[in-house]
Amino acid sequence: MQRVDTYKHKGLRQKLVEHLIEKGISQKRVLEAISAIPRHFFIESAFESHAYQDKPFPIDVGQTISQPYTVARQTELLDVQKGEKILEIGTGSGYQTAILAYLGAHVVSIEYHQTLYVKAKILLSQLGFQVTLLHGDGSVGVPEYAPYDKILVTAAMPFIAKELLLQLKVGGYLVAPVGEKHKQRMTRVHKISENKFEQEDFGVFVFVPLLGKNGWENSIP
Repeated sequence: MQRVDTYKHKGLRQKLVEHLIEKGISQKRVLEAISAIPRHFFIESAFESHAYQDKPFPIDVGQTISQPYTVARQTELLDVQKGEKILEIGTGSGYQTAILAYLGAHVVSIEYHQTLYVKAKILLSQLGFQVTLLHGDGSVGVPEYAPYDKILVTAAMPFIAKELLLQLKVGGYLVAPVGEKHKQRMTRVHKISENKFEQEDFGVFVFVPLLGKNGWENSIP
């Protein structure tokens, strides 16, 4: 069935934007992206009523579409500039991918789960976003497209892998939830030089675990 984006949906997105402003999201371009992207397209139609609530929601294979505040906060911390090449580790539903693409980034996104990869590829194409989607172990990055201006990780990392820092341009940022399996600190790493990094902490968040070589389960998809 063809999904539609009605005036009601747009009104709900505007209310969501107002809520995010109240929670401290201030970057106008990020708020514009949240307002523009139909989040209900990324959730099964039977659960569409949950799309514009500020909460995560289950999708396939035990994964979730992140809470809108979390998506907005990570995007704001990444400070996306038009034309930048951004690696997203964990495509998931494709919603965060769409936000990055809307902001004018050249997105390379990798997903561990085949089911999610296929769904996101179809949906993002239908929405007209030209992004590079891959299926594989994102915990080691995607060296064939490196270096990246920015790297965004959308699953909980036990540590920040050296492979990812090597794939980041000098001057670039990596944003990722890092820490325990069930509670992480939102971390931003600024690559000052090839051997010097600055790290900032932006509080507690909860993400599903990153899988793969440098994740919580050392296995290949």
